[in-house]
Amino acid sequence: MTIVTPEVLADLAPNGRLRAAINYGNPILANKDPDTQSPTGISIDLARELAQQLGVPLDFVTYDAAGRVVEGLQRNEWDVAFVARDPVRGKDIEQTFPYIIIEGAYLVREDSPITSNDEVDQTGRTIVVGQGSAYDLFLTREITHAALVRSPSSPGVVNMMLVEGHDVAAGVKQQLQADARKVLGLRILGGRFMVIEQAMGTPKGRAAGADFVRTFLYSMLESGFVANAIEAHGVGGALVASPPSGSGA
Repeated sequence: MTIVTPEVLADLAPNGRLRAAINYGNPILANKDPDTQSPTGISIDLARELAQQLGVPLDFVTYDAAGRVVEGLQRNEWDVAFVARDPVRGKDIEQTFPYIIIEGAYLVREDSPITSNDEVDQTGRTIVVGQGSAYDLFLTREITHAALVRSPSSPGVVNMMLVEGHDVAAGVKQQLQADARKVLGLRILGGRFMVIEQAMGTPKGRAAGADFVRTFLYSMLESGFVANAIEAHGVGGALVASPPSGSGA
């Protein structure tokens, strides 16, 4: 275990407590316990372990969308977050290497003429995506002909597509598959349009804290903690990322 220095505590628990941003918009990583309504999931397990290693109390700061996690950083609401790696977020957030890899997929109506991912980006078509999500950031860069329509949160993407009559819903493959099981007449396009690398993040400018989190996450991958959390929470389709070669420091 890495030594917890005063510099590390100043970066990760400046108020004496670790404030961990939890995004309920990504059900692969976080959900609410149906009985207690308290946070549960892979990112919650990692946050608890990090707080324990730091020897400080833990506060969960919850959001319903990834974009709101980023907005919360501007208000100094959190000290560590669980976010998808993206160069836009990297401007303000020091991102670790990935610990989980998940797939981004498209969903359409059963009678849609769209049969493959490469048919989505066509003039006149609309794609619904969660505002500020990794898919929003990626598709904003990549889509050149279709129009993006942004849902306030990722879990609401399919409903917006159906209610407003849009052509495609984009998001986490597992979330879209769950939606397709609940609503008749929907289908997932084969393959994936992107790979999402889930990482941990700290505010830029907190070097000691960022180094500690990287070493911590390396040990969580090496020890099997992340793999065990995926199994314990019954998360299908999420792959454990390989730890980077060499030292975790």
